[in-house]
Amino acid sequence: MTELKPVTQASAVKATPTLPDAQTVTDVKHWTDRLFSFRVTRPQTLRFRSGEFVMIGLMGDPDPKTGKQKPLLRAYSIASPAWDEELEFYSIKVQDGPLTSRLQHIKPGDQIILRPKPVGTLVHDALLSGKRLWFFATGTGFAPFASLIREPQTYEDYDQIILTHTCRDVAELEYGRKLVEDVRNDEMLAELMGEGFADKLVYYPTTTREQSPRMGRVTDLLEDGTIFRDLGIDGITPETDRAMVCGSIGLNTDLKKILEGFGLREGANSDPAEYVVEKAFVG
Repeated sequence: MTELKPVTQASAVKATPTLPDAQTVTDVKHWTDRLFSFRVTRPQTLRFRSGEFVMIGLMGDPDPKTGKQKPLLRAYSIASPAWDEELEFYSIKVQDGPLTSRLQHIKPGDQIILRPKPVGTLVHDALLSGKRLWFFATGTGFAPFASLIREPQTYEDYDQIILTHTCRDVAELEYGRKLVEDVRNDEMLAELMGEGFADKLVYYPTTTREQSPRMGRVTDLLEDGTIFRDLGIDGITPETDRAMVCGSIGLNTDLKKILEGFGLREGANSDPAEYVVEKAFVG
C-alpha cells in the first residue's frame, strides 16, 4: 500500500500562471549601472517594420483588497531588425520606476509580457525619398535606430546614413558603438547588400558630461555648424535630407524647431514628409 504523504504548504502552492502574451527572455547584458539590453523570443505571428515599438512589461503587485494583479506596461522600441528571429530591447534602469526597477533584474528563462501590436512613426514609410538620412538619438532613444541600421532597406533607399548619439558619459555610448562595429562586420548584411554597404553609415557619438573626442548636445552642434564641418557636409536641405528623431521630450522639441528651420516638414505614416519624431519613448 502506498504511503500517503502529508500535503505541505510548499506542495500546495499552485504553479505560477503563465503571463498573458508571455515571451521568454533569452539573453541579458548590463552595459552600465543605468543601461541594459535584453533579447526575448519572438511570437511566430508578429510582423513589424524596423523602427516600430511594442508594449512590454511585467505583472504588478496584487491589489491589497482584491488580490488581482494588473500588468505594468511601457512602450519600448524594438532594437532588432524586422528579419531577426528574436526581439531585442534597450532600456534604462530607474531605481524607483514602476517597471524598470523590476525589469532590470530579469534573467534568461524569465518571462515578460509582450503585446504583439507594433506601431510607431520611425519607419521608412513615413518619409519621402531622399539621398541622406539622419538618425538623432539620446540615451536609449538609440533603440529604433539599432533596428534600422540593420535593415537592408535603409541602405537601399539612401546614399548616406548619419547616426548621431548623445549621452552624458562615454560608457553610455558603448551599446551603440559596438552595434555599429558589428554592422560593419556583418557578413550576412554584406551578402544581402553587397560589399561596402557599411561605408554609407557614418557614426557620430557625442558626450555632454565626460570628456570625449566630441563634446556637446547635438542640437548645439547643428546650430553652430560643427557637425557639418566635422562631416564635410554643406548642411541640411529638404531636397536631399531626411531625419528621424528619438530622445527626451526636450531633444524632440528642440530638433523639431531646428529641422523645420532647415525647411523640413514633419511626416507621418499617412502623410510622408522630410522628418519624423517618435512620441512614445521610454527613457
